[in-house]
Amino acid sequence: MLEDVKKRLESFGYAVTDSDTWVLDFIIQKTESHIKNQCNTPTVPEGLHHIAVDMAVGEFLLGKKSIGQLTGFDLEAAVKSIQEGDTNITFALGEGSKTPEARLDLLINFLLHPETNYAAFRCIKW
Repeated sequence: MLEDVKKRLESFGYAVTDSDTWVLDFIIQKTESHIKNQCNTPTVPEGLHHIAVDMAVGEFLLGKKSIGQLTGFDLEAAVKSIQEGDTNITFALGEGSKTPEARLDLLINFLLHPETNYAAFRCIKW
């Protein structure tokens, strides 16, 4: 899972360093424990692997942002509008999302998956 988390971070333009490895391991274990507790299972269900990766990435980015160590993370490059021929598509994220920090907050909130429903993966515990 560590490699998937690193690749996901790199897909957002964050360069993972050796000093991030311990923190990532800790966050991955915390995320896995959370999901296992929610589902009452001894392992993370296969269907929740990508959710777990996103949650770990979201928690990592939130931690880095909270202590002011999220440098070099550019959200200005995010696509707002696409036009091809007569078709024009604009991604409107709301009035508060015009600043890079607001877009980062939206991304982190999305990655943390606060709305995840574990019911389909939950096991009954006797």
